[in-house]
Amino acid sequence: MDQYKMVENKLKELEIDFKIVDHPPAFTTEEADKYIEGHDGVRTKSMFLTDRKKKNFYLVILDDYKRLDMDRFKDIVGEKKVKMASENSLMEKMKLPAGTVSPFGLLNNEDHDIKFFMDKEIVDEEIMTFHPNINEKTLFLKTKDLFKYLDNIGYEVNIIEL
Repeated sequence: MDQYKMVENKLKELEIDFKIVDHPPAFTTEEADKYIEGHDGVRTKSMFLTDRKKKNFYLVILDDYKRLDMDRFKDIVGEKKVKMASENSLMEKMKLPAGTVSPFGLLNNEDHDIKFFMDKEIVDEEIMTFHPNINEKTLFLKTKDLFKYLDNIGYEVNIIEL
């Protein structure tokens, strides 16, 4: 099954309403923003991180205008060093190429070993946007429905101040 169809099927199974905007491939949030201008929803940045030994993996969601303070994050998770995970790790853990990372990639995390973190600043936003495992679409859904989806697939939401 293709990556988008998997996301669509899961959201329909959970009776979660969502909106899709089709667009040319967008590899950065800045590119995607051009195609979704005028639509309501916080523009998110999804970062797939790992520790030095590639034993622990983290998916961090924050507003796309914000920069992640890696030193602060490593202190929060108790690591000596945290870095962006490699494209190989992304493919291995979420079966996704670079430029498509989002909470929907967790559907492919067979080892269920990625910890999920969200910046406190965006938790109260009504609508969030993500690539639905492909970068030719942007998906809009209510934040409460994102939490419903994450709970259904067995992921704890760690809300942190970044």
